Amino acid sequence: MNDRIQTLKARIVELQLEHRDLDAAIERLAIDAGVDELRLKRLKKRKLQLKDHIVALQMQLIPDIPA
Repeated sequence: MNDRIQTLKARIVELQLEHRDLDAAIERLAIDAGVDELRLKRLKKRKLQLKDHIVALQMQLIPDIPA
């Protein structure tokens, strides 16, 4: 079980780094006047997917609370 938690935490860190890198790339592209709008939309969509995946993994780290 501890290995699983460590694996989840490591994956979350990887995804957070990718999310941060995408955020920086989106910022740089948004400044460019001749930006490819389709590419920008795809990057934003990927960023949202990463965020959703990060949240899902973080939820797995929270123990179930009995009602």
